[in-house]
Amino acid sequence: MKMSQAFIYTFKDIPSEIKGTSVSLLWRAGFIDRLGSGIYSFLPLGWRVHQKISQIIREEMNKIAALEICLPALQPKELWRETSRWDKIDPPLFQLKDRHGKELALGSTHEEVITDIVRKRVKSFKDLPLILYQIQAKFRNEQRATSGLLRTREFIMKDAYSFHPDEENLEDTYKKIISAYKKIFQRCGLPTLQVKADTGTIGGVSSHEFMVVSQAGEDKILLCPKCGFAANVEVYQDDNCPSCKSRLEQKDTIEIAHIFNLGTEYSEKMGAYYLDNKDKRQPIVMGCYGIGVGRLLASIVEVSHDKNGIIWPKNIAPFQIHLVLLNNEKKIIEQANKIYQDFTKENIDVLLDDRPISAGQKLVESDLIGIPLRVIISSKTVEKNQVEIKARAGEKTSYLDMAGMVDKIKKML
Repeated sequence: MKMSQAFIYTFKDIPSEIKGTSVSLLWRAGFIDRLGSGIYSFLPLGWRVHQKISQIIREEMNKIAALEICLPALQPKELWRETSRWDKIDPPLFQLKDRHGKELALGSTHEEVITDIVRKRVKSFKDLPLILYQIQAKFRNEQRATSGLLRTREFIMKDAYSFHPDEENLEDTYKKIISAYKKIFQRCGLPTLQVKADTGTIGGVSSHEFMVVSQAGEDKILLCPKCGFAANVEVYQDDNCPSCKSRLEQKDTIEIAHIFNLGTEYSEKMGAYYLDNKDKRQPIVMGCYGIGVGRLLASIVEVSHDKNGIIWPKNIAPFQIHLVLLNNEKKIIEQANKIYQDFTKENIDVLLDDRPISAGQKLVESDLIGIPLRVIISSKTVEKNQVEIKARAGEKTSYLDMAGMVDKIKKML
């Protein structure tokens, strides 16, 4: 993509209503726009990152035989009344009426909807286990939508739901989900901690959260520096580790994922039963598993930036290479276009800054946007038939001869 043809606008100043590191950087760098409190638009750069994260999630879920679906955002009141959550879930539902007076909610989660689907279809132990997931918009009537994408009222989440004949079978899937989540976060370049957590208004038997240590976080955990035990302060408040008795340390964290052993709470309330191998009627054992995609994206920015801007991990960066012309001399433009075409032929995702602006502004904006590898073309490099290379995360620059340059850069990506 060429920046002269792209919808990319950066800013120096930050509006007073935008507060927090990640939201400020994402707004300044042209990744998002703020429409209102807790309501954000993803612009072309931001949506590219969002899609790459979503694809990583999709790939890892598919590897554990999860099946992708798409469920409605509009949900009838009757379903929520079956589980008594219509007036109790926190944060509250966005509730509305259609033109016929029928009461509906904008879905903040989909336990009721997915249980309704399964109870109509699953009749036998032979139909289990089953994992269904989606990557879809959610709506939460937050009283305090703060910190940009870390707490919003509309967002996209990967939510998965699993169905089992018994607790032992659920435990097997629960472990597979944990393994998949660890791979997702590793591929996104984000260090996380798995902690014991409260089940809240989702309910169920038990739950775990995946946390990122950050001063921007609103959650607090207790962490053992010796054995690695970790728990949300909501579920464990002692000073000493229950495993090794070492003194626990309190950390500020961002919750990026939450998984639940739901037991039979939803299936019993909603009549989701199956016949076991002895033809005995049993409630389906359930689990649910969520990742907020926008929150994950923002968390990465919170822990991966410097004073100049964002530093994107390579797997989720909007582009792999930022190709920057330091001036618009004819010979520089010709070489840049050739390199751009060479990269494109090799399926290298490249952003070409071909705009007629100063070299200083281009380099400042390149740091702000945070693409992992910058390739610079200048009068000096053209004369030597070279390109200048600089990693966004480093300070040093190096030079590569044009001969074999593309192959060498491919090895760096």
